[in-house]
Amino acid sequence: MNAMEVQQEKEDAARERRRRVKHFFRRLPGDAVKIAVIVLFAFPFYWMITSAFKGYYETIQVPPTLWPKNFTFENIKEILTGQDNLMHYLANSVIVTAAVLAIQVAVMVPAAYAFAIRNFPLKNLLFGIVLVSFMIPEQITYISVYLMFSKAKMINSLWPQILPFGANAFGIFLLRQSFRQIDGEVLEAARLDDAGEMKIMFKVALPMCRSTLIAVIMFSAISIWNSYFWPLVMTNSDLYRPLTLFVEKLKQDTDCGLQWNLIMTGNLVLVLPILVIYCFASRQVIRAFTYNGVK
Repeated sequence: MNAMEVQQEKEDAARERRRRVKHFFRRLPGDAVKIAVIVLFAFPFYWMITSAFKGYYETIQVPPTLWPKNFTFENIKEILTGQDNLMHYLANSVIVTAAVLAIQVAVMVPAAYAFAIRNFPLKNLLFGIVLVSFMIPEQITYISVYLMFSKAKMINSLWPQILPFGANAFGIFLLRQSFRQIDGEVLEAARLDDAGEMKIMFKVALPMCRSTLIAVIMFSAISIWNSYFWPLVMTNSDLYRPLTLFVEKLKQDTDCGLQWNLIMTGNLVLVLPILVIYCFASRQVIRAFTYNGVK
């Protein structure tokens, strides 16, 4: 290798270094903002988790500690075995969420498939009613729904937290849009193979829209699990109240003030299932808003 080639390689290497430095500084402001946003959103979760394993006096000391000095599981034991333990609240949340999701899927899938694929009288009018229904804030319906369940003598049960959410209008809309993206030739081929509409819906169309269905189920599960005002209005007894109201109950003042260690432990139990669901379903949520058809 002669001197000119060596010099050329050095110049190329220098240009590459300058390019990388310019690229680094050009991206630095955006990366710094991203890191700041991540810290801003992640720190409350970190504080909640660490506070759940601190003693009471450590949660109120100044200056605060970023990591528990004495790591303890007493807070979890307290809310599990205390006078107002969370087990029946947790059971209520699980039952209500599971029941709502089961009813929603049973209603949502056939309705969305019919609006997307089938032709029947007043189809557009009925779909317009579905669109209007999920634009109405649920707070408007509190009084009328409460009076209806009160007259039916169902207030002292879990049904007021389940039945009003049996039809998910947003889920019907989203699934309809997903079903409409399926190539009609695929469905026609299934009909030529003597497949009935139920078989086409469950064996052909629904698997192509699985991501959308999972996304809708996830959104609905999070909404029902985190629901606070609706069960507060629709229940008169702690026997039928969900986990969100148990966490609120932990905020009641005691002789020592707010028990932040127990409050954060309750919040951790409340948030943990949502984080697990999101970790498993986040990719499906992204795929739900992409094209699902087959060319």
